[in-house]
Amino acid sequence: MITIGQLARYVGVSIKTIRVYHDKGLLPEPDRDASGYRRYGADDAIDLIKIRTLADSGVPLARIRYLRSATDEEFQHGLREIDDELTARIAGLRAAQGRLRRLAAGQPALLPTEIGGHLADLARWGFTPRWVDLQRDLWILVFATHPDQAVTLFRDQTETLADPPLRQLFLAYDQAHDLDPDDPRIDDLARRITEATRERYGSDEPPELEAASEIPALIQSTVNAASPAWRRLDRLIRTQLIAGAGVREPRSSKTE
Repeated sequence: MITIGQLARYVGVSIKTIRVYHDKGLLPEPDRDASGYRRYGADDAIDLIKIRTLADSGVPLARIRYLRSATDEEFQHGLREIDDELTARIAGLRAAQGRLRRLAAGQPALLPTEIGGHLADLARWGFTPRWVDLQRDLWILVFATHPDQAVTLFRDQTETLADPPLRQLFLAYDQAHDLDPDDPRIDDLARRITEATRERYGSDEPPELEAASEIPALIQSTVNAASPAWRRLDRLIRTQLIAGAGVREPRSSKTE
């Protein structure tokens, strides 16, 4: 039989922690000896090790109390659930570690590694540094707020840019930044982009973020704020798509 201090040292917890476990009903209080001290045996040490292992795994005390009173089958099932949760947490931590290391290397921390290759392709194809920086910032926003949908959007854009004629339209969009908003080339470019969009998607609509999201409007407003010519180009494209298809207004022309 050992004292509470000895038990705490053996298991690697504090005396205060043991008392909390007593108060929470996780570890039954043992009988006291003639001097009034609690005396613990081997079974108490084993129980405390189990409790500490679960607590160190991030299991809430209320759940540990349930597991302590569960049947053997329920206990094993609970352990499997905890193992699955730990696996997910480990994957999340590894992803966070990867983002941290990319940040330390001067790369965008919130973006998948393939985005870096995509941005390099944009520069190689002749897009301006202004456009590349804008795309990087927009993808950071989309991946940070809608990571699942962002994958679909990103795949759609990379497939679009892999088509040389469509890529030329994006290059023309980039180069239109410095044009006068009333330049007739804006009208011609809007017409060509509208036609290409209809040809690519037919009666379907381009991939977009969930309807309740305000991110597409924020993205497009960011693009439009960069250039009066881009702002007019976006307005013309939207108007022509709506007039031609009778569908609801497209939500963002630069990431979809």
